[in-house]
Amino acid sequence: MSARDVIRETNPAFYERYSKLNDSDEFWEFMVRPLRQSIRVNTLKAPLEIVVERLREEFELEPIPWVREGFFIDVDNLAKVPEHGLGLIFGQEASSMIPPVVLEPRPGELVLDMAAAPGSKTGQIAQYMENDGCIIANDPNRDRANVLIANLNRMGVLIARVTTRDGAKFARFENTFDRVLLDAPCSSVGMIRKSWRFLREWREKAVVKYMNIQKRLILAGYKALKPGGVMVYSTCTIDPLENEEVVDYLLRKTDARLERIKLPVKTSEPVLEWEGKTYSDELKKALRIHPNDNDTEAFFIAKIVKPGDAYE
Repeated sequence: MSARDVIRETNPAFYERYSKLNDSDEFWEFMVRPLRQSIRVNTLKAPLEIVVERLREEFELEPIPWVREGFFIDVDNLAKVPEHGLGLIFGQEASSMIPPVVLEPRPGELVLDMAAAPGSKTGQIAQYMENDGCIIANDPNRDRANVLIANLNRMGVLIARVTTRDGAKFARFENTFDRVLLDAPCSSVGMIRKSWRFLREWREKAVVKYMNIQKRLILAGYKALKPGGVMVYSTCTIDPLENEEVVDYLLRKTDARLERIKLPVKTSEPVLEWEGKTYSDELKKALRIHPNDNDTEAFFIAKIVKPGDAYE
């Protein structure tokens, strides 16, 4: 049975919806193909070159083109790698490393990570900030926040302050943060390669539920951003309602603009029309990544700029 047939049989509504986005055999095959293991070297604890040299004594590494510290690694169980337990490396999906790269945080800045757990992107942001500045790492779920704290401790992150508030409440901190990351809670269509349950449990009503949450969060994050600041919106789903629709909503409601993202990553065309609705041509500047583009999870990334005094 082909991948297409398996998906159609497992969740017919899922197949019907996303075949409108891409109906190639390659798309469906990569949608269910097991993910390659990937890691990010944590330079907060050791120089990149030293960790890579040590790992290459035992493992085959393939550099991830869009992030200097990222590598695909040929290993079955990352937990058995000593460098993982020591926090020298962190298991992180290759496409999920893109949002912090696009955010470009700098030492000394005040950064908001609105939906931070389990902490892989927070640690990556701290790495780029060289543990200098402050990250407000938020997750409203206390259990997830505990996992976040544990991971940040293991990575040696010293500049994060973990909060457990509704992300929409950050709107009260108007014009406060230099940079904001909203890696939004979503329907996780892109994570089917990691767990089959995301396919089995997918429902269109959940997509609409998440879209409404995302719209609240993106408005709050943008309000909290300083003029001249950068906000990155990302999801691990391919649904236009959670991606282009949400960013288009922000563009219509505010003075936000998008900036083109220049990275060596293959992408699919952003969706500019969906279910009879037309979206802004600005969305052409966002990255829509399908599983078959780079053999990764699906992802969507938009770089949002708030007009004002630009950074030098």
